[in-house]
Amino acid sequence: MATVKLLSDDELSAEARAVFDDIRTTRKSDFVNNFWRALAHDPKTLRRTWESIKDVMAPGALDPKIKEMLYVAVSVAHGCSYCIHSHTAGARAKGMTEAEYQEMLAIVGMAAETNRLVTALGVPVDEAFLVDAQAGSTQQL
Repeated sequence: MATVKLLSDDELSAEARAVFDDIRTTRKSDFVNNFWRALAHDPKTLRRTWESIKDVMAPGALDPKIKEMLYVAVSVAHGCSYCIHSHTAGARAKGMTEAEYQEMLAIVGMAAETNRLVTALGVPVDEAFLVDAQAGSTQQL
């Protein structure tokens, strides 16, 4: 349940409306999701967050589908139900298959388990994994 009112288009300030217009233009959709509607109470945070999302999720070295899948993985790790759902939908819209989704979840689960084990055991990082060691090494990891 929201802790703030989700603002309708009619309730937006001029600054928030400008951000919503950019969201619609950038995404080529009239849909503006609840995250942005909650953030619209603070147009400065709304704009900053939208600009950062646009930058990070823009075309780059990583495929857009992979970016969405990474967002899902981090959202699972942080327990953000909203982000899990919205970015799973985004990844599926960008072509993520059910097999890719299940494999990603298996990796997230395995990473969570091994992270906890290595932390509990206090396992020191292997020297070969350190950046300085790798720079001068021809050894394969």
